[in-house]
Amino acid sequence: MIRTKIIGTGSYLPERVVSNCEVGASLGLDPAVVSRLTGIEERRWAADSQASSDLAVEAARRALEAAGLPVSALGAIVLSTTSPDSVFPSTACHVQRMLGCATIPAFDVAASCSGFLYGLSMADAMIRSGQVKTCLVVAAEVKSRSLDPADGDTVLLFGDGAGAVVLLGEPETGPPGRGILGIRLHADGSQHGLITIPAGGSRMPTTAETVAGKRHTLRMQGAPLFRLAVKRLEQAIQEIVKEFGVDLQDLAQLVLHQANGRILGQLTKRLGVSPERVSSVIGRYGNTSSASLPIALDDAVRSGKISPDDMVLLGSFGGGVTWAAGLVRW
Repeated sequence: MIRTKIIGTGSYLPERVVSNCEVGASLGLDPAVVSRLTGIEERRWAADSQASSDLAVEAARRALEAAGLPVSALGAIVLSTTSPDSVFPSTACHVQRMLGCATIPAFDVAASCSGFLYGLSMADAMIRSGQVKTCLVVAAEVKSRSLDPADGDTVLLFGDGAGAVVLLGEPETGPPGRGILGIRLHADGSQHGLITIPAGGSRMPTTAETVAGKRHTLRMQGAPLFRLAVKRLEQAIQEIVKEFGVDLQDLAQLVLHQANGRILGQLTKRLGVSPERVSSVIGRYGNTSSASLPIALDDAVRSGKISPDDMVLLGSFGGGVTWAAGLVRW
């Protein structure tokens, strides 16, 4: 049996720091109010010259460096984004070109904020089936390009960034050891309207009217999305720890999608775990969509919160709606 291990993590955040004062100005909100509502103090926004692939490449290089692998050792690239460089070709192919690893498979995954775990699951399946031995999984988002400064439900929350992991498959002959134990994916398309960018696709093509009507900006129904996110993610976490016989108190870290501070707080309370075991970078970086989980994971690894043999839970919830949970023995 082949077990997939995470052998390197990396992340990249753009240089531009955007304060609560800046995003709250158009809404007439005091910075302290923004912080209280979201748990966010600042976020990063990409420079005009940066696209999602640029952020992804930087995170990928740092993950490869941490893994001690050259680019030439990669067997595949799986990239999650809801803000691709273009409709096509895939952003993954741009990353492949920029890294210089031609001919290996490279493709995008679109599962909103759950995209990293969806991509991790696909990469794990490819490795365990013997298709590839190594894989780069990267999530990159430039959400700032789709925000309406007058929409308080979105402009206060979202930032830009990228996170990546390098995976390696190794034979396992004894009891389950270190590596990905399992990832469980879920979706409910009936709730697709809770968070969406209405125009720009084949259902509502770009026109002068859609641009004038701001139909290309991110729209979110905050309150119902909040309630559903907490409910579904808590359920997924409880189900996967039960499936693998793991006690919540045995988890070294819970690395969850950084949607906002209130959701992280609610999940911490409902799961009955101590706050220090729930990774949080929301205050510094805001909600970076599918990139938020791997960014938080890289931060936890590099800060020493995760050590070899630790049990780590990964969880996310996003548009679609989609949600997912995974268990990793580090």
